[in-house]
Amino acid sequence: MPMTPSESYARTFESHRGALIDLYAQLPEEHGTFSAWEGGMSLIGQADHLAASSTMMLAMIAGESPARPAPGAGSASVAEVRERLRTTTERVAAAIRTLGPDDLARRVPAFGGREMPVTALLDALIGHEAHHKGQVWVMARMVGLKPPMFVRMG
Repeated sequence: MPMTPSESYARTFESHRGALIDLYAQLPEEHGTFSAWEGGMSLIGQADHLAASSTMMLAMIAGESPARPAPGAGSASVAEVRERLRTTTERVAAAIRTLGPDDLARRVPAFGGREMPVTALLDALIGHEAHHKGQVWVMARMVGLKPPMFVRMG
């Protein structure tokens, strides 16, 4: 049976997020606060940003105004961010899988007040994930880790 567009989006998201989860599984706690430049997001901050952004995208897809994370709501440890990534991945992928053809074609308020189809928002979600994941891969190498393959296959 051919894969539905929603299943394809969910699997693509999971392949990116799965590789990220694999990297954070090998990240020692002492490197969680590493940042590649002054004022840049730390490795924990990058993961928190991706977890929060994916949740915010779900709100946009539902036609809701996304709530920004409260100041200080970030993870306190690598262990905490691992759990946050796991739970948001499950929640976001499950929500994407429920989208039917009419949902995917629906236009929703998005960035800067402009409307866009849900498919464009899902493309933005996956692109955003890949962008920050690339930063994480470089940062991981800077602290001596060898990142896994960029996407999790299978």
